[in-house]
Amino acid sequence: MDATQTPRVEIGILLYRDCQQAMVHGMTDLIAIAGQFSRQHGGPPLRVSHWQMQVDGGFARSQDTHEGHTGTPDIWLVPGRLSGIPDAEEAAPYARWLLDRHAAGATLASNCGGAFLLAATGLLSGRPATTHWWFADPFRGRFPDVKLDCDRIVIDDGDIITAGGLMAWTDLGLRLVDRLLGPTVMLDTAKFLLIDSAGREQKHFARFMPRMTHGDEPILKAQHWLAAREAKAVSVGDMAAQVGMEERTFQRRFKAATAMTPIEYVQHLRVAKAREHLEFTKRTIDQIAWSVGYEDAAAFRKLFHRLVGLSPGDYRARFAAPSTQAA
Repeated sequence: MDATQTPRVEIGILLYRDCQQAMVHGMTDLIAIAGQFSRQHGGPPLRVSHWQMQVDGGFARSQDTHEGHTGTPDIWLVPGRLSGIPDAEEAAPYARWLLDRHAAGATLASNCGGAFLLAATGLLSGRPATTHWWFADPFRGRFPDVKLDCDRIVIDDGDIITAGGLMAWTDLGLRLVDRLLGPTVMLDTAKFLLIDSAGREQKHFARFMPRMTHGDEPILKAQHWLAAREAKAVSVGDMAAQVGMEERTFQRRFKAATAMTPIEYVQHLRVAKAREHLEFTKRTIDQIAWSVGYEDAAAFRKLFHRLVGLSPGDYRARFAAPSTQAA
């Protein structure tokens, strides 16, 4: 990289214990490649620096693509972690640092579980954000006032940007390049790296993970019963009768325990089963709709698209096992 050219913006990546190195170094490379394309179009590069906490509690650069240049990062990125999520005590010093940087005018961004550090600042309160769908329940438990949307890969809320899964840093990187260097450089970068620049959604990939640790034993019994029925048609009255409850009481307790109505829960179970059929069987979509309890294949297609973000046919084309695709 030409370190003599004055960069337009500095992006600081905040390192912490066991943070995802693929994101740290991959993002650094992505921004460097974007800078090369920017120069080809007569524009400036972007500067990337890595920052680590020091023994005195302060933070300092440990790596810099433009050493010798002055200034501080305009954008701070917080990576995810491969093993678990930071607890409140670990997050506290990073949250204080990020809060001060934001107060000074910096934009903050996170990837995957890095959203836990970002949310610890309090800046996400009442605002939309995303994280890895696997962490949705613990995130909501710790930060209930955040408008969490784990269907989305990237949520750009101006001064705060959050990205979902472990590899969503590629989507986040392209969003930053688009914002800072324009769509032409972004598309050049995406094509060079073979990254889909059209945008993705987490719900294409996320698996239904029902809440099972809520402590309401009758509702848990109903959940096990529903799972054993393998998505076969069932009414709310049947569910309530199975656990000896009045229907209205059952609906209220089910929603409190699972964060879904019984009908929504069954819909997710059915779609999860349909995804398995699409991935691993040669059945037609109409046959699959019938097998998971939908006599109206059009209604099934509409529901599938709403929950997954793809039509059943597009889902099969994208995710079917090789032997199924060949067939």
